[in-house]
Parts: sequence; C-alpha cells; structure tokens
Amino acid sequence: VQLQAFGGGLVQTGGCLRLSCAASGYTFSTYDMGWFRQAPGKEREFVAAISRSGGSTYYAESVKGRFTISRDNAKNAVYLQMNSLKSEDTAVYSCAARIYGSSWFSYRAYDYWGQGTQVTVSS
Repeated sequence: VQLQAFGGGLVQTGGCLRLSCAASGYTFSTYDMGWFRQAPGKEREFVAAISRSGGSTYYAESVKGRFTISRDNAKNAVYLQMNSLKSEDTAVYSCAARIYGSSWFSYRAYDYWGQGTQVTVSS
C-alpha cells in the first residue's frame, strides 16, 4: 500500500488549497480514507474522513464548513478542498487508509499512511 499526498503550499489567510492523495498497491475502494494534520509541537489531529463508498463524511469541528473531503475510486484518489484558510490550519497534512476501525477520528484506527504535504497559511 502506498499513499502520497501532494498539493500543499504557502497561501494567505482566507485563501484556498486542494490537497490530493494518490493511492496504489491495493483495492482503493475497499478502504476508508482520512486526512490528519500535525503542527509543530502539537499532536497529530483528525481533519476529515470519508467512507469507502464516499457516502459518509466526517469532519473535525475546527474545519467543518470550510473543508470538504471527497474521493474518486476510479482514479484511486482522495481530495481535501480547503477554503477560508486560517493561520491555525498551518501543518503537515497526511492521508491515511483503513480497512476497518471503531473510530473515524483516531489515528490509531488507520492502517496505512502516506508522507505528508506542508500547508502554510500566512497572515
């Protein structure tokens, strides 16, 4: 299983970015997917998740209404559209995959991780 996140960068407060995560090495449509982030000196935190069919999505309260997670099973990809970015969104964002888990929000429930992509929001 390989996951690669990309699309990060430097953006001003209020701007937007779209992160992508390309998956390979497994049947993408059989895994739930999630996005997590980690800022310097802070613990990794849940951002958003999407079920394997794409029918259910989950968001951290801090990003609800600003971020949108989606997936394209035909392209083996998951996306995170980030709008109205704030300085506190600055972090390394990573995508993760899980075959089964009791919690959508805990990083321990995810089996595979990709390298992250840096998102920096400047004021």
